[in-house]
Amino acid sequence: MRIAPACWIALLISVAWVSAAGSQDQGNADNGKAVFLADGCFECHGRVGEGGFFNYPVPALAQVRLPLEAFKAIVRLGPNDMPAYSPAVLSDAELADIYAYLRSLPGARPVQEVPLLHD
Repeated sequence: MRIAPACWIALLISVAWVSAAGSQDQGNADNGKAVFLADGCFECHGRVGEGGFFNYPVPALAQVRLPLEAFKAIVRLGPNDMPAYSPAVLSDAELADIYAYLRSLPGARPVQEVPLLHD
């Protein structure tokens, strides 16, 4: 099921507003890495959240910038071809751990730091 971009924007704004009002569980990055790998998230998003391709480009998740509650909402809904993960499959604590793991990753290097792209 595909969700219209306007619906995602409305969802993210509302979730960001709600999450700003409450505290966020910090999660455990080590456990998050284990869950990320065990549940197969890496198959589409890469082992270190670098993104990849499935039926189309899959977003990089390293250094995810969404609030935790928005991240949880997206995982629960399963946009595009991503499966929806109910709390029975991934608990809120496990999602907080995955979130902590993704936030701990270094993310993409600036183009200026990639020697292959320079003379």
